[in-house]
Formats: sequence, structure tokens, C-alpha cells
Amino acid sequence: MNRRNFLHSVIGLAAVSTFACAATEAPTPMKITDFTPLKKSKDEWKKLLPSDSYAVLFEEDTERPNSSALNSEHRKGEFVCAACYLPLFDASKKFDSGTGWPSFWKALDNAVEISSDTSLGMSRDECHCRRCGGHLGHVFHDVPDQPENNRYCMDGLALKFVPKAA
Repeated sequence: MNRRNFLHSVIGLAAVSTFACAATEAPTPMKITDFTPLKKSKDEWKKLLPSDSYAVLFEEDTERPNSSALNSEHRKGEFVCAACYLPLFDASKKFDSGTGWPSFWKALDNAVEISSDTSLGMSRDECHCRRCGGHLGHVFHDVPDQPENNRYCMDGLALKFVPKAA
């Protein structure tokens, strides 16, 4: 092997290593500027996500109350979609609603879409990620002691937490 081929091999390995490390790191906060919907099939999402997160996000399952580690997350940062990493909620808008699910009184602008959910014999406002369409949970308008009267009751399996850089 000559020196040129050796250098190309080293550079190629370095690039692959960098990409592999970047692919496994936690998501980083980003500015919300690209709301282009992601066009992935359920089969594609199923291959990318843990089965329990997939079930919540794309089969509209619900996790058991008090089962999410995100209930006790109180650091500064953002909660992002577990599928596409779109920032959804600022941690400063999180509060303990007593429901057993991570709750927020305000979503980030243009981050979630609301649709009508009439399952279970009642009418509720269902929240979806604006970019990937994943089911996040429901929003209720029953919290008079919060600035916006909202309780975004989210499934922790639909979210990931990204701490604010120090």
C-alpha cells in the first residue's frame, strides 16, 4: 500500500468513526425552523424506534402512569420528540400535574398539532408532533393555576430530554 492509499484509508476510517459516534449521541437542541413533514412509513419508524416508543407514537398506545423517568426530570433544557427530535417543550413549562405523566402548561410555538380524539367515549384534544405526526398525548384545559390553563399530558415514551448546555 502506498502512502496516498494509506492516507485515504485513515481519512475514511476517521469519517466513519465520527459518523458512528454522532449517530449514537443524544439529540441536541435546535432552532425550530424546519417543519417539513417527515414522510416515513410505519414500518420505517418501527425499525428506528424501541417497540414501546413506537407503540405510543405511531399506534397511539399509552404508557402506564408513573412509569416515566421524565416525571422526575427537573433540569433546564428541552423535551424533544423521541422519533424526529423536534423540540416540543421547554423544561421551564413543566409542572407536576399529579397525573403520573410528564405535564407542561405550554408547548413551543408551532411544535405540536392538535386534533380531536373521540375514543373512549369522550372528546379530548390529541397532541401530535408537527414534523413526524407521532402521538404525544393529550392537552386538557383544566389547570387554572397555570398561566395558559393548559395541561399537556404527554407520554414519556414519546419524548426525550435534552439538558441545556452549561
